Amino acid sequence: MSAAWAAVVLVGLGTALLKGAGPLFFGGRAPGERLNRFLEALAPALLAALVATSTGADGGRLALDARAAGVAAAALLLTLRAPAIAAIAAAAAVAALLRAAG
Repeated sequence: MSAAWAAVVLVGLGTALLKGAGPLFFGGRAPGERLNRFLEALAPALLAALVATSTGADGGRLALDARAAGVAAAALLLTLRAPAIAAIAAAAAVAALLRAAG
């Protein structure tokens, strides 16, 4: 398991522990709005960081290759409100075509 995936697993476990411990600490009271916004933004931010490092890094250097083109195609389709499965399929197709082309 890579260090990035280990971090994802650890953060996932930490998030589950925080959500489980919340009722114990707050005793029926709702947590503050700032804490809610932070916890809601944590998982998407970590996922975005994982995608960015998995897509744009090759060892210790920047690598813009077929993976980056696939992510760009998916981002474009998602911006245009295409279904997620269509964006994933397009990303895979673009990356595969570019890799096949050399």
